[in-house]
Amino acid sequence: MLGFMYAAGGLLAFWLSEQLLRVGSVVILVVVALFIAVGLDPGVQWLQRRGLGRAAAVLVVISLVLVALVLFFVALVPVISDQVTALVNNAPEWFQQLQRNRQIQDLDDRFHVIEKAQEFVTSGQWASSLFGGVVGIGVAVLGFLVNTFLVTVLTLYFLASLGRTKQALYGLAPASRRARVTELGERILASIGGYVSGAFIVAMAAGISSLIFLFIVGLGEYAVALAAVVTLLDVIPMIGATLGAVVVTAIGFATDPRIGLSCLVFYVIYQQLENYVIYPRVMQRSVNVPGSVTVIAALIGAGLLGVIGALLAIPTAAAVLLLFREVVVPRQAAR
Repeated sequence: MLGFMYAAGGLLAFWLSEQLLRVGSVVILVVVALFIAVGLDPGVQWLQRRGLGRAAAVLVVISLVLVALVLFFVALVPVISDQVTALVNNAPEWFQQLQRNRQIQDLDDRFHVIEKAQEFVTSGQWASSLFGGVVGIGVAVLGFLVNTFLVTVLTLYFLASLGRTKQALYGLAPASRRARVTELGERILASIGGYVSGAFIVAMAAGISSLIFLFIVGLGEYAVALAAVVTLLDVIPMIGATLGAVVVTAIGFATDPRIGLSCLVFYVIYQQLENYVIYPRVMQRSVNVPGSVTVIAALIGAGLLGVIGALLAIPTAAAVLLLFREVVVPRQAAR
């Protein structure tokens, strides 16, 4: 009988794990929405401190988020689409410029790399192979829009009911420890909110500075698209800023070696400024995580959940470190 119970328990656990894997994408959307809602909550609290009620403050923040989304899709997306099209149309000329380089020409004579890459880009097969054809592109775009809509709706619901949700979760703790659990929970949520706000500020600083620099250096035709790429990639911890710099610098060198050199110098200087001045000052009040832990957490998160895991890794590491310092270390010291 004991063996039968253990076997039945193991089979039940296996079945539950399979069901969890099946709804894994939905769980990720819920976690992302909750993460964004916690990140927007400081804005709601700021408005509450200015005299607005909770409902009115949530309504203002939700309205601003919706207006920002509408402005992004209505104004920015067409510009980015046009400029990306211009980038693709100018790709053959860039390949011809690369062929004039003696070392690259020697490599191309041996392996025909540039010729194959030029045919691949100009033929449009990269989009088909990336998404599985025209139907695959439509499905990918539709899936992205559906996921964006679901995350937006869930974020609004979570933001509106965040106070009640927190109180319900804190109520699960024993009465003797509820005050301590509430204190630690509020500190963790404040850390997550500060991280989201800080990451947004750092990314916007990278995007705006890139936009200004690209207009000055002579890449104004692609400035909006490239600045948007830099802003989006800069949100990714550790490697996002470098990836954005590589993309812009490569296009700069393909356009004009002097422009490429200017891009290289600019991003080397800017990354030092971001790493040692902007990022520490923005994050020092919200996330207290050592640099080595940040690297390890980002790598583990990226390995588990890709870009989303990398985004969630740092605030998760901050929460774990907070619990370790406030709970585990005092208990060990008391023994």
